[in-house]
Amino acid sequence: MPGSRTIALRDNGGCRAPSRGRLREGAAVEDSVEVLLDRVQERGGYAHRPEAAGAVHSVLEVLGAHLVGTDRTDLGRLLPCQCGRLLMDAEAASEPLTPSRFVQAVASRDGMDVAQARRAVTAVLASVADVVDDALLRRVLTQLPPGHAGLFGRAGIA
Repeated sequence: MPGSRTIALRDNGGCRAPSRGRLREGAAVEDSVEVLLDRVQERGGYAHRPEAAGAVHSVLEVLGAHLVGTDRTDLGRLLPCQCGRLLMDAEAASEPLTPSRFVQAVASRDGMDVAQARRAVTAVLASVADVVDDALLRRVLTQLPPGHAGLFGRAGIA
């Protein structure tokens, strides 16, 4: 279940700014994990914060497994530290996933149905896209098979 994992709510000390990539205007690297969880909870329609935290945990680990290099590092450094670590510490995947297989991977990982997983994926990835500038988002999308921009709520970015 998406609520089965929690993100430790602790100080963001020790996080560094990205080497490349910028925050979207109005966002701040200091934004707390609480701010991200609030966004995901609202977007995903989750009644309780642990559900949002579980979604963040699952989706960022699956995403992190499909990104490499400075793009993954830069994206991770723009997120609250606890979330960035989930992305950056994920074990590399053996093959790329289409958008539907990405959703299925999240569903399989936590025993959700596909509708629950799609809700988690779109809530988390759209919240992540709110934080980063379009240039970094484009770089991230180039590492993923076509069609992922829609999962980030940015269908117009290619």
